[in-house]
Amino acid sequence: ICHPSEFAFYLCSHAGIQGTSRPAHYHVLWDENNFTADEMQTLTNNLCYTYARCTRSVSVVPPAYYAHLAAFRARFYMEPGVPEDDPASRSTRTSNGSCVKPLPALKEKVKRVMFYC
Repeated sequence: ICHPSEFAFYLCSHAGIQGTSRPAHYHVLWDENNFTADEMQTLTNNLCYTYARCTRSVSVVPPAYYAHLAAFRARFYMEPGVPEDDPASRSTRTSNGSCVKPLPALKEKVKRVMFYC
């Protein structure tokens, strides 16, 4: 059920708890390592076991989950209603016109501690 000339595959990498397993569709855009189809599918399946928040395999590769989590958290640093000429604002303006708050300074007791999300 994949594209006849492009590198795409379906992978059901997790067991559904209540029979809800659905395969994920992967479309390889660029393969600079020249993996074979079997190697790419094995790598993708093995990555599904590396998600730090789950002791079982997940349905989509963890880098996709981590990117979603980073984007979700980043929205809390956006200030959509700050006027451009506000001198009291310490925000940085992005290319699309929204403002980004500066990240809070790290406290001394957590500077040398590993952070897990």
